[in-house]
Amino acid sequence: MALDVAALGEAAEPQGRASLRLYVWRPPCLSLGRHQPAEAADLEFCRRAEIDVIRRPTGGRALLHQLELTYSVVAPLGVAPLPSAVQDAYRTLCGVLVEACHALGVAAELSPGEVNLSLPGPRTTVPCFRTPAGGEVVVAGRKLIGSAMRVHRGHILQHGAILLDWDSYLQAGAMGLPDDTTLRPHITTLSAELGAAPPVERVKQALLSAFESTLGLTLEPATWSPAELRRARELEPSFVVQTARSGHQWS
Repeated sequence: MALDVAALGEAAEPQGRASLRLYVWRPPCLSLGRHQPAEAADLEFCRRAEIDVIRRPTGGRALLHQLELTYSVVAPLGVAPLPSAVQDAYRTLCGVLVEACHALGVAAELSPGEVNLSLPGPRTTVPCFRTPAGGEVVVAGRKLIGSAMRVHRGHILQHGAILLDWDSYLQAGAMGLPDDTTLRPHITTLSAELGAAPPVERVKQALLSAFESTLGLTLEPATWSPAELRRARELEPSFVVQTARSGHQWS
C-alpha cells in the first residue's frame, strides 16, 4: 500500500510517470478501507492465523488478500487513454479488466448502475465482496474483481483484487464471521469459472495484453525510483494496523 501511494505521489510530480503494477501477497493480509474501523477485522483470529492487518489508502470495505492477483494503476486524468471524469476513468480501467477476463475464457462484464467512489460510513464493517457496486467486474452478478480509487493532484490510483481462488475458513475468520455463507453467494473466482485456478503468470499476461490492446499502450518494464522507495518507507507505518509476526500495533 505504501508503494502504491508513493507511485501516485511521484506520478503527480513534473517528471512523473504512469504505471501498471501487478503483485501478490505473502503472508495473507486483511486490508481495511481508508476510514473503516478496526472492528471490521477479528484481530485475534488474524494474529493466530498469521494474517497481517493493514489500512488501504483507498475507500471500500474489508478484504482478505490471499489467493489473488492485485493490480494497481497510477495515471493522470484527462490524458489519453483516461478521460477526465473519475467515474469514467474507473469504468475505463474496469473495462480493461473485463477484456483480460475474456481472454482467459471468463464471461465477465461490468455491473450495472452508477459508479460510487464515495467512502463508506465510519461504522461500516460489511466485507468488500458482499455487494458489487456499479461498474465493477462481475460474472452473472457475482463479483470477481473488487476495485477502489484515490485521486491526488489530477492523478488516480486505482487498485483491486482479482480472485484466483477462495479459502472459506480464512475469509470468514479474518472478519469475525462464523462461516462464509454470507459472502460466498456474492463472489466468484477464476477457479470457479474455469474449473481450476489459472497460473498467476497466465493471468498477468492476459492483463498486460488487455491494457496494451484496449488502451493502445506499449508497456515497458520499470523499477522503483529512489524517491518512490524513500517515500514508501516513510509511509509504511501509517498503513499497518497489526503485524501477525510481531503482534505490534499502530494506532
